[in-house]
Amino acid sequence: MSPQPLSSTVARSTDEDAPPPAPRPPAGARAGAGTRNSLLRRAVRENLVAYLFLAAGVLCFALFSWYPIVRGVLLGFQQVTFAEPARWVGLDNFRRLFEDPLFLTAWQNTGYFTLLALVFGFAAPFATAVVLNELRHGRPYLRMTVYLPVMLPPIVTMLLWRWFYDPGPGLFNSVLEVFHLPAQQWLESENLAMVSLVLVSTWANMGTTTLIYLAALGGIPGELYEAAELDGASIRQRLWHVTIPQMRFILMITLLLQVIGTMQVFVEPFVLTGGGPDDATVTVLLLLYRYAFVYNDFGLASAMSTLLFVVLGLFSVVYLRLTRSKG
Repeated sequence: MSPQPLSSTVARSTDEDAPPPAPRPPAGARAGAGTRNSLLRRAVRENLVAYLFLAAGVLCFALFSWYPIVRGVLLGFQQVTFAEPARWVGLDNFRRLFEDPLFLTAWQNTGYFTLLALVFGFAAPFATAVVLNELRHGRPYLRMTVYLPVMLPPIVTMLLWRWFYDPGPGLFNSVLEVFHLPAQQWLESENLAMVSLVLVSTWANMGTTTLIYLAALGGIPGELYEAAELDGASIRQRLWHVTIPQMRFILMITLLLQVIGTMQVFVEPFVLTGGGPDDATVTVLLLLYRYAFVYNDFGLASAMSTLLFVVLGLFSVVYLRLTRSKG
């Protein structure tokens, strides 16, 4: 047997050691991938304007909403006066917050305001909506009248009520004088100042909630009231056994939203009382304002806002869970 050439032996061994070639995808798979790519390119071309609008919205949220939140949280851990470079101080701002005697007072006053607002501001819109829903004439005019205070600028509302509460020729003391009752120091009394602020807030903000309740009342089936009337139910019984159960979800949502809103009260004490008398109406946001723009301590103000953000975030989680479970 004649020996084989060395070149052919090497070539054969090289071919044997080489990995097998990768299998080529079927023609249908290649065609499917090309179809998907073309569809994707066409979808991008057709929706390019929508994507640009979406990107603009996300950019606005990032610049004017998300960035201030993140920046505010970071400022809570820094000493910031904007007159010198910021200095990282860790939890020192929060420690100083808890050492300030006004910190606890502000939270107590805010909680007291929220509680009074729930007593007056939660019941008044519901009662007003029930009464308006029972009327047959003049309902549009009355709806507009109830909503009118919401359309007034807050400062105008505060100045109007400051005249109402004026200890001299004010409207309320003039009414008391007609009934031969002693005049009251509405905004100068520690016992009446917070109640006076709650009345202002309720009057100024109840219009929106009243319209929400009216819409919810309009969605209750009339057959339920007819069945209750046939069973001999009184107005109070129809309200308790038909209206409130049918509006239970709306009532819960507005309750949580009202708690979140009233815990951010600022305009009423800032304009009407300035936090007095004797810090009886100092709220969380009013104290935060003092830290930032009176004491020029923006780090302390940011720490205060971070704590308020956490507290309101807890209520927001409850709100989202309720709406998700309803959905």
